[in-house]
Amino acid sequence: MPNDESPGDPHSGDGSRNRFDMDAEQFRDAGHQLVDQIADFLGAITTVQASHHLNPGEPLALLPTDDLPEEGADPATLLRETAPLLFDNMRVNGHPKSWGYIIGSPSPMGMLGDFLASAANPNLAAWDSAPVATEIEIQTVRWIAQLIGYPKDHSGACGGLFVSGGNMANMVGFLAARRRAGGEEIRKVGNPDTRRLVAYATRETHTWVEKIADLCGIGMDAIHWIATDVDKRMDTSDLRRQITKDTANGFHPFIIVGTAGSVSFGAVDPLPEIAVIARKFDIWFHVDGAYGGFAAAAANVPGDIHGLREADSIAVDAHKWMFTPLEAGVALVRDKQAMLDAFSFDPPYYHHRNKTDVVHFFRYGLQNSRCFRALKAWLILRHGGRRAYVDTVENNIRLAGIMKSALDDHPCIETMTHNLSIVTFRYVPEADVPDDPAERESYLNDLNAAVLTRIQTGGEAHISNAIRDGQFLLRACITNFRTMEADVRTLPEIVVREGQHVIATH
Repeated sequence: MPNDESPGDPHSGDGSRNRFDMDAEQFRDAGHQLVDQIADFLGAITTVQASHHLNPGEPLALLPTDDLPEEGADPATLLRETAPLLFDNMRVNGHPKSWGYIIGSPSPMGMLGDFLASAANPNLAAWDSAPVATEIEIQTVRWIAQLIGYPKDHSGACGGLFVSGGNMANMVGFLAARRRAGGEEIRKVGNPDTRRLVAYATRETHTWVEKIADLCGIGMDAIHWIATDVDKRMDTSDLRRQITKDTANGFHPFIIVGTAGSVSFGAVDPLPEIAVIARKFDIWFHVDGAYGGFAAAAANVPGDIHGLREADSIAVDAHKWMFTPLEAGVALVRDKQAMLDAFSFDPPYYHHRNKTDVVHFFRYGLQNSRCFRALKAWLILRHGGRRAYVDTVENNIRLAGIMKSALDDHPCIETMTHNLSIVTFRYVPEADVPDDPAERESYLNDLNAAVLTRIQTGGEAHISNAIRDGQFLLRACITNFRTMEADVRTLPEIVVREGQHVIATH
């Protein structure tokens, strides 16, 4: 006998509740309402605060309920109350003056791509379960490699896959290097003491390198830190000396980590020189390009950045400077076989029609079940095209130069560094600064820390900080397609106004 209950009814035919489905009209109504709310948010994004300050404990008080609800609620009502809860109580990464962290403004096409990916909900573990989605990810990886000039291997394309972010993308390269150095034995018995694996990086390298050294068992002491020059770039002379010394002492150098755009200063290591050293000593060359890797597509960048094309592996992060919603890291490895050697296992419960003639992503990285992260990036690249994307990155770099000039022009601001789209500086008042050098630096550090707090809690703009040789600096990073010249020219006024307020009230 047919069941007259519709999927959206609160009760199924046997009397049990079915709160998790909606009929087509319920979904359409709730979805249209949510799209309207998001569209209103985007329409006002240039006029709202760049950040909303909350103290610990305040967010919890904003939540509509504390205990787990016993009964369900109306979908439209839930979305109507939740959207403003989020929009009104967060740092707005898409705001034109959101320059604090390397998180790009998410593009509307990327948002829609995320929505579509969640609706389809394919599992990109194996090709058989998501053939079209898998091919889209493969194509997107190839397009990103093409965008930054990363070469193909002998089989026609580099290996690669989407991961959660820069940390995971870098870890993929690191683990592939470890497997190459240790061979099959390292999979069976771990890290033999006799091999004494060592990695090379600078203190400007993101902390992912310490995490993975810890987690993969070689230990953080296996990172041999290389000195930097005055511009915070790897000192290749020190690198050569350290490798020669370590080899003579029985260590096994297995990876050199170069950085294409450091977190604090946007510094680009001398990547072409590092590549030559890596080849000479037969060491895996990895580039952390999570922030600056995409700048390799631009014309107005330092030539050293193109050295990433010589790397054995690269990490880039589409949610940093490709205007993709979180999460969207990408690991690129020159020889895809290195990924298979590091990550591939084939237990009997993985039974796939196609074994070797297609890509099964569970064999290329740490995850098995994988969401469709690539779709949003694929749609963004198709929506804008290469030329529009490159133009936008070049414009971000140009605007950072204008920002630096505007800061330079103010007598109460001392500009420190400018690399790619990152500028560092500090507020230095014209009077009442101690003469003693040590007292002066201590005073300016405390003053600028207080200025940063004022700016971040005020919400007019959002910046962050960097530390250089003990100096507390203010830092702005532009990875935002909404930022205009008029926006960057306001920064000196904001900094000096807040600095004067700090001095007047302390």
